[in-house]
Amino acid sequence: GLKGEDIPEIARIIAVADAYDAMTSKRSYRKSIPQDKVREEFIKGVGTQFDPEFANIMIHMIDLDTEYEMKERADVKELSGKDELLITNHLEEVSEGIVILQNMTSIELKVSPDKSSPDSLPMPSLILFDSLDGRYHDEEVEQKNLLYYEYGEIGFDGHVTAPGVRKTKTDRAKASNPELMNGVYRIEAVKVKDHVLIRIINRYKTIEVTLALPDSSRFVYAGLTGEHCRIGNLTINKSEEKVPMDYIPRIAEEISYINGPAGDIPNVQVDGYRSESTAGIPIRDGMSIVFHTKALPTARLVWHCPSYVIFYSKDGTVNGDDYREYALVRLDGETWEAGSIADNNLIVNRQDFHGWDSWKAYNQEGYECSILFQRYENEIISTTENSGISIKCTTEVKYEAPELYVALSGDQTALTNIRIIKKDGSE
Repeated sequence: GLKGEDIPEIARIIAVADAYDAMTSKRSYRKSIPQDKVREEFIKGVGTQFDPEFANIMIHMIDLDTEYEMKERADVKELSGKDELLITNHLEEVSEGIVILQNMTSIELKVSPDKSSPDSLPMPSLILFDSLDGRYHDEEVEQKNLLYYEYGEIGFDGHVTAPGVRKTKTDRAKASNPELMNGVYRIEAVKVKDHVLIRIINRYKTIEVTLALPDSSRFVYAGLTGEHCRIGNLTINKSEEKVPMDYIPRIAEEISYINGPAGDIPNVQVDGYRSESTAGIPIRDGMSIVFHTKALPTARLVWHCPSYVIFYSKDGTVNGDDYREYALVRLDGETWEAGSIADNNLIVNRQDFHGWDSWKAYNQEGYECSILFQRYENEIISTTENSGISIKCTTEVKYEAPELYVALSGDQTALTNIRIIKKDGSE
């Protein structure tokens, strides 16, 4: 019968921890739930099922746990808990997905014949896909629940079947690689926006496959598979540095959702979490930023929406020289703490809110958004209201800054016709 802060603090903490443990552990009737879905459940339950303070702490812990290390997991991730994969029939076994990013991934492995099929040549391959849990799925129910999308399959012999991409290009080089032993392959994989490059290298040749994806916002995972083969001795290394944006020669036009009218600053397409930001706008008392926002076709979660960041840098750009971030506010009602350099008080009112499904649909349809800024020396009050979520964030900067800026960003959203309205109503 207790509610709010009348519930003992330890019980409010355990409620959050127990829910996380239940969702991220394997059960006899289901696998562990993907990280994104777990996070979404906590956002939906803030202030109802969960204490806001401890739910937000859990959400921040999830955001920091980019490799999903907190969940119950197998000892050997890439080969699904096994030392090797034995694949007799096509796609009978597929490893867990190895994510392909702009940091070059190098995979080395050994392929040997399947002894149960002595008359068949080993045919290893990669299957490329996206899913919330980073795993291959062939059952329709799981594909739907985990938003599974399949790009295609690349054989180690260079044969490509990729109905889920716009275009492919394959180059074969006969250059020998004597440092590799017979049966050993090295795979180099990298993704730049909507293009993926896969190199398959063995002792005798190199095959290079370029794929133009249907968009820039989905993830790409590579699963090791094939038929009539054993795959083992697996090592994976990722470069700490990203490849240049022009590393993959383009074979198809870039997909863009920001070709509409531009306002005072250039339009921005944000394919992933804060992957792009607008130019910094100096904050003036009484000004508003008005813009059109529309979720990308691949947006699927409640936080796939716009956000704005209050910051300082010498050149007025996000992550510029001497960058200091004071507040980050997502329009679904989330904020990050700024640590020791600023205090943020976020008030979220959902009085006219019609549920998260309605919220997602609202973002998919697109809408005109307005954020008002009031400034009193080092205190900034920013307010906005969209689809029943009313947000008021008071940011108090603790240390003097030469200038304070705001920039728009988000996650899987297109921001267009961005206008800066002064206090007197002029642009």
